[in-house]
Amino acid sequence: MTRRIAGIVRLIAGLGLAVTIGIQIGDRVANDAFDPWEYFSYFTIQTSLFNIVVLLAGGMLALRRSRDTPLFTTVRMATLAYAIVTAGVYNLLLRGIPSTDSFVSLSWPNEIVHVWVPLLLVIDWLVTPGRPALPWRSLWVVPIYPVAWAIYTFIRAAASGGEIYPYPFLDPATGGWISVFAYIVGLTAGLVGLGALAVLYSRRMGPPRPAGTAPLSAPGAS
Repeated sequence: MTRRIAGIVRLIAGLGLAVTIGIQIGDRVANDAFDPWEYFSYFTIQTSLFNIVVLLAGGMLALRRSRDTPLFTTVRMATLAYAIVTAGVYNLLLRGIPSTDSFVSLSWPNEIVHVWVPLLLVIDWLVTPGRPALPWRSLWVVPIYPVAWAIYTFIRAAASGGEIYPYPFLDPATGGWISVFAYIVGLTAGLVGLGALAVLYSRRMGPPRPAGTAPLSAPGAS
């Protein structure tokens, strides 16, 4: 895939995802079921907003530059990990669970957000040229947002008297605090592990070293 094609695909995907989120919000508003605080507190929605920004910025970079910047690639690596975990959690733990209210939302936006966008981001990471090799230290970025989101979620739940949890596996009333802690640790480890795989791929499949150059040697080596 050329950078130009990748840029166009990213822009179309970013705009398409933005329209999808807009339609989902419009559907809720039309059915008097839109609570902004609730809607924008979901991990899925927040990471979808990240994906929109990353796809649009990545599209512009791909059309204007021959390589993505290290900073953008680090952010892209983190959002890729979030998207994969979002897809996994939804399809393994949440798909088919009935809604807690009487509103039944459109089904296709959920499929786009939880299946097709994560799949596109994986393919984009694997085949789009111009990605720099990431250093291993870039992994520290991955857990920052999920940990902050978890802290916010439990503060919000406490403020509601323990009645508002965006996902059932985070509700201690369902399986106890040990179960909640296990989910958080497991998902965080999974995010870092996915980030590590993305970093490894970037290092193995990064741009080749220019001809005539030698690997860096340790100081004093002959």
